[in-house]
Amino acid sequence: MIGTALVLGGTRSGKSTFAESLLATAGRVTYVATSEQRPDDPEWEERLALHRARRPAHWTTVETIDLAAELRREDPTPMLVDCLGVWLTRLLDDGCWDRDATALARCEARITEFLEALAGTSRPVVFVSNEVGLSVVPATSAGRLFADQLGRLNMRVAAAVDQVWLCVAGIPMPIKGA
Repeated sequence: MIGTALVLGGTRSGKSTFAESLLATAGRVTYVATSEQRPDDPEWEERLALHRARRPAHWTTVETIDLAAELRREDPTPMLVDCLGVWLTRLLDDGCWDRDATALARCEARITEFLEALAGTSRPVVFVSNEVGLSVVPATSAGRLFADQLGRLNMRVAAAVDQVWLCVAGIPMPIKGA
């Protein structure tokens, strides 16, 4: 059984499928979906549907951005969090895109709360996140904010987990502890 892991990769790199495979023999799994439904965006809804269709029927899905609360639950069931990039986007949607200092402080407080909960959990947890460090520097302020914030978050999570994997073209490569 896996302890804690971070699975990184670009869009359509196979990261979610690989993360799910790490917990395939775990029996019950709590799948924490950080996205929100967007009925006005059919392509996004199709992406969500593909993720749902892949999950085994005996897995429980929780749709939330309160990752700290989920990590603090006294539940030994392995957890899969997909994905930290979407979670961060939802945190940044709370007034951060214009680089408002108060909003950014709130975001950092939520990230710190999440990392403290991660440090305190004994549950097996697999996180999925986008790797943004291999791309060009985004042309927009919002793009740079996202890339910088997600890069820092990924580094902090990578330091806290037992294993780190990178998926490229559907091929998972061990980076740490695997």
